[in-house]
Amino acid sequence: MEDLQSALSGRGLTVSTHPEKGRCLVSIRDFSPGDVIISQEPYASVPNNSSVDVKCDGCFTSSNLKKCSACQAVWYCGSMCQKLEWKLHRLECQALAGLSKNRRKSVTPSIRLMMRLYLKRKLQSEQLACNAHTICDSELRPLGTGLYPVVSIINHSCLPNSVLVFEGNEAVVRAMEPIPKGTEVLISYIETAGSTATRLKALKEQYLFTCTCSRCMKVGLDDDIQESAILEGYRCKDDKCNGFLLRDADDNSFRCQQCGLLRKKEEIDQITSEVKLLSDKASTSLSSGNYPEACAMYKMIEKLQLKLRHSLSVNLMRTRETLLKILMELKYWREALTYCKLTIPVYQRIYPIVHPLLGLQHYTSGKLEWLLGDTEDAIKSFAKAVDILHITHGRNTPFMKDLLIKLEEARAEAAYKLSPYEG
Repeated sequence: MEDLQSALSGRGLTVSTHPEKGRCLVSIRDFSPGDVIISQEPYASVPNNSSVDVKCDGCFTSSNLKKCSACQAVWYCGSMCQKLEWKLHRLECQALAGLSKNRRKSVTPSIRLMMRLYLKRKLQSEQLACNAHTICDSELRPLGTGLYPVVSIINHSCLPNSVLVFEGNEAVVRAMEPIPKGTEVLISYIETAGSTATRLKALKEQYLFTCTCSRCMKVGLDDDIQESAILEGYRCKDDKCNGFLLRDADDNSFRCQQCGLLRKKEEIDQITSEVKLLSDKASTSLSSGNYPEACAMYKMIEKLQLKLRHSLSVNLMRTRETLLKILMELKYWREALTYCKLTIPVYQRIYPIVHPLLGLQHYTSGKLEWLLGDTEDAIKSFAKAVDILHITHGRNTPFMKDLLIKLEEARAEAAYKLSPYEG
């Protein structure tokens, strides 16, 4: 513990103990938005490899990969990563090589991570407790799983002041807002785009605690009830009304809180049932790679949800996110842009001003606009993305450098289009 405190003090941090939370990471200096609070290589990590998508076990890259000749189960991008991993992988390799080909295929990333944790503890005679973190790329797509003992000290809040991102498989925690000296560093363990009840349920099931952040303490209050009804509840049946519904006293209907119109529970249950049935079929089509069929089905789901859900509904937003991904796979760029823009107002409502998902949605919008020749719009979207992502991702990362280059190229292209013709 003394070694940990000594190492952290040089970074402006200390470990404190809270009577309800246990260990906490607390700042002993001021941090500004975008500052790196802590970065850490994984104690143990494994990529999410599949038959069609493999990554280097050391750095998670997908380039120039070769299999380990002994176990035929692990991939490396070159000798450097293989040498760095060899002390641990030598033991793992012996265990994997002893399995039949079929049993080797059944070793999931979670099993491999636990195996590596056990072997590393055995090598180093260490005991530690830490949570597993999903390792994501710069666009928050899952790559693998890792154990980060120091990062695991950081507690959760549904209104976090910091964000956890990854550079390769290195965990990097950056401040999203000013963090004064003496403030606890907080990240979010879960997706926060949901009602308070949904978040509390997810945290209880996955992490076995009840969140007491300022956002969750509002559960059951009028503002929270209204927010929950908009995010996950139902809309008024009158298309001209933008009101939200709450269950009526008779328990057989819902009443609009704006115009007072009643909507029968049977009607809502019927549409909900149709959406569920279609969603199961659409998910199967999507999983099998039948994008045209999946696209048609998700559009039918969207149409039903528009009858049922508020325009700022998380459920409707998720359907549109899926349609955006499908349309990009189909290279229907103009329609993809339409769906991307439909999601942004909801993102702005449910996420803080500085949030990586909001920044990445502006980035996607910019890429689509630029591809379609809407250069001026692309510049605006890229600029909005930069305003957010330079804080969450850092200015000097390869991802941000690429985004800044795109922004400058789009500006140069716009300037060229406006310049007088020279014959």
